Amino acid sequence: MLPINQIICGNCLEVMKGWPDKCIDLTVTSPPYGDLREYKGYVFDFESIATQLYRIIKQGGVVVWIVGDMMVDGSESGESFRQALFFKKVGFNLHDTMIYQKAGISVPAVGRYHQVFEYMFVLSKGRPKTFNSILDRKNRWCQPWGKASFRNKDGTKTERTERTRREFGMRWNVWKYVVGYGNSTKDEIASRHPAIFPEQLAVDHIKSWSNEGDLVFDPMNGSGTTTKMSNKLHRRYIGIDISPEYCEIARQRLEAVDTGVPVQEQMKGQMAMFPV
Repeated sequence: MLPINQIICGNCLEVMKGWPDKCIDLTVTSPPYGDLREYKGYVFDFESIATQLYRIIKQGGVVVWIVGDMMVDGSESGESFRQALFFKKVGFNLHDTMIYQKAGISVPAVGRYHQVFEYMFVLSKGRPKTFNSILDRKNRWCQPWGKASFRNKDGTKTERTERTRREFGMRWNVWKYVVGYGNSTKDEIASRHPAIFPEQLAVDHIKSWSNEGDLVFDPMNGSGTTTKMSNKLHRRYIGIDISPEYCEIARQRLEAVDTGVPVQEQMKGQMAMFPV
């Protein structure tokens, strides 16, 4: 049976091998970016992980793969593109290439323009079965358009029905977030992980590609952003990480959702129980 609503400490590749085919509705994850970070000595076997993800995702399911490139000898590695193309090779559709834009930079660039974005590859197994579009882009005009017309073959004109533009339309596929300490999350404990992505980013993808009750998965769960926000949005979830420390962080963040007690208050309570 699948370990529903659990954080599993282990190698995601080995854990996934024991799961049945077509059992996951949505995966939202961010893999290691080359050797830019050290993740407790974990060796990242991308091609095997991608193959397993295709096997376990349901028909119509989606994988959101958030990735960036590291610099090698003054050149971007291009690893993100190679990964996207390999996903296509194993059978995924590259449904959309989205951009995760950060509101600022952490390290100024030298000899090139400042890097402020990462890729969000939206990969689908067939046509996505769920798309709940986010309508938060304010339209410049939201009044009736008037009666447009089109010309017939014989030169005459036919008027179309009057249309009204909605106040808010579907957003573009470039999503911008304020990141960094205190912005990506209010959970201070999450900053113990070297590379967290914003909670709102996870929320926006979970809402877009899944419905309540669906099963959302993060094979490289890290500090637990995907699992935390899945829980808050009434989805079932599974998270896997090879680091016991990160798994414990993810569990504490989930407990804060379930109990309503912020992680910082939980930690104060633990310190009171075990004074120095």
